[in-house]
Amino acid sequence: MAASVFSDVPMGAPIEVFALSKRYNEDPNPNKVDLGVGAYRNDDGKPWVLPMVTTVERQMASDETLNHEYLPVAGLPAFRTSAVALLLGKDNPAILERRVEGIQVQGGTGGIRLALDFLKKNLKSDVAYVSKPTWGNHQLICKAAGFSSVRDYRYWDAKELGVDFAGMVEDLKAAPEGAVIILHACAHNPTGIDPTQKQWEEIANIMEERKLFPLIDIAYQGFASGDLDADAATVRYFVKRGFELLVAQSFSKNFGLYNERIGNLCIVTKTPDVIPNIRSQMEIIVRTTWSNPSHHGARIVAMVLNNPAYFEEWRGQVKTMADRIKEMRKLMYNKLRQKKTEGKWTHILEQIGMFSFTGLTPKQVQVLVEKYHIYLLANGRISMCGLTTKNIDYVVDAIHDAINTYPTSNSHTSISGHQAKI
Repeated sequence: MAASVFSDVPMGAPIEVFALSKRYNEDPNPNKVDLGVGAYRNDDGKPWVLPMVTTVERQMASDETLNHEYLPVAGLPAFRTSAVALLLGKDNPAILERRVEGIQVQGGTGGIRLALDFLKKNLKSDVAYVSKPTWGNHQLICKAAGFSSVRDYRYWDAKELGVDFAGMVEDLKAAPEGAVIILHACAHNPTGIDPTQKQWEEIANIMEERKLFPLIDIAYQGFASGDLDADAATVRYFVKRGFELLVAQSFSKNFGLYNERIGNLCIVTKTPDVIPNIRSQMEIIVRTTWSNPSHHGARIVAMVLNNPAYFEEWRGQVKTMADRIKEMRKLMYNKLRQKKTEGKWTHILEQIGMFSFTGLTPKQVQVLVEKYHIYLLANGRISMCGLTTKNIDYVVDAIHDAINTYPTSNSHTSISGHQAKI
């Protein structure tokens, strides 16, 4: 048989979190625990379809006026306008002055990619900064969009288990004018720790002085704190300061629409006259990538956000998810303290949102995976959603044993800074 023209194609590196999920799914051990994938689970460890989503889907199924025609290239108008209003607040001056646009995208990933493609093509941006550590896809997307220089700004202080603000400030001050800075609006992935309001003010001061461009990733609005407005505060602050910026919104977490790939890229400018040109250029990029957006998830989000009664019910369901995660943080902290597990562990309580950067070392993680069938990323990041009242004792006992097996003088702070992959 003749050799294939594809014979020299090398095997790509596995995507860590999906490889981890595959191992978990194939593991027959009855005590196995999945702390890897970033998706909500209820206290039975099962996916939760939000009741409000189910209600709307039933309405859609019985609505004979709906069809499967193409949407506008920029997406479903009712979705785009409601997504922007959710992010900025419906009475935001930028909206009232028509200095805002929304483009429907393929989840948060699609938003980041469209933003970077646009910035590269139209503003000639070529340097991007991501936090160290960050969501692993950030760097990959920057490189795929053609940025020749993708750099880190320091973020995680492994010793203090918090934001390395001095390092972050130093790195931002050294960034060249026009560099794109990818910021996490809330519930930083993977660390779960955010700057304080005063720190955000200083970050904004530096970016304004250095003429750095903010590209903000907000994947957890409402899901982080349980408060939709509080989680959008950083974005609204930057807009109030007068920044022109792009914000990638995702509705995977707060609507539980993970596989619908529903996102919105919000554009905020100083003047309304540039909006049509920006939209036209983004539509060209969309046309050459996914060509036309999907309808189902966008319709769900639009119907909920534009119906006051539905909105309030959904808001309560988002808070239910956020509150369960908070309870798991408290439970994990209390049980680790009760066992006198080495380390203070207060960072578990101080972090917010879906993920926690535990500080476990790769060797300690290996004990959890190989001995206890508890699946988490090698950098020690866990999804708090994978913890339940039924498995928390098993997980805490395993962590205690892993730290005793491979103790260090600062065992829970020896984090490598590897990047999370989802």
